[in-house]
Amino acid sequence: MVKETLVKNGLMLSAFAIIGTALIAFTFNVTAERIAQQQKQRLLSILNEVVPHDLHDNALYADCTAVTNSSLGTKEPHTVYRARINGEPTALAIEATAPDGYSGNISLVIGVDTKMNVLGVRVLEHKETPGLGDKIDLAISNWITSFTGKHFSVSALPVWQVKKDGGEFDQFTGATITPRAVVNAVKNALLYVQDNQQTLFLAPNMCGVDNSVPPTNEALSE
Repeated sequence: MVKETLVKNGLMLSAFAIIGTALIAFTFNVTAERIAQQQKQRLLSILNEVVPHDLHDNALYADCTAVTNSSLGTKEPHTVYRARINGEPTALAIEATAPDGYSGNISLVIGVDTKMNVLGVRVLEHKETPGLGDKIDLAISNWITSFTGKHFSVSALPVWQVKKDGGEFDQFTGATITPRAVVNAVKNALLYVQDNQQTLFLAPNMCGVDNSVPPTNEALSE
């Protein structure tokens, strides 16, 4: 009798486990497409924020390449969107990663024109501490807008640090690691753009020409 009860309970537990797994898989499949669409919409919104409309007549997300270079924070592929007017290069929106955030990687998008003027910087994703490091998010504070309008040049690299390290950018009260990580990531990405700007504009389009097709994530070798 005891054996039969154990077998019965075991079968019931197995059934519950199978049903639970199926429900989780179903929920994931239903929400995955919605999440992907929301991520795409957020990216499109950010691209419009970091590259003004008057600097391009093309669809940014339909004209891109991708690079794999440690200067962009990790060795994962990072997408670079190209802005053009009448086919002529005007600006880039480049993804980068700050790998040394307080709570992990911080994903960024940096807009810069062909004269190396910063058009804007936005945070795509982060896990920084609420009330401290999360001030990098535009929804929390306007700190990230301090990059806008700054001109980048190798001769002025010392200013591309937080004030605590002798640079121009504010740190947060009680949280220096996060802003330091973001400033360094932006600086390194701009160095990469300065050295590779022509190559980035001439690289084959990896996003296709159909404006309804989201960007791909293929990569050029270093």
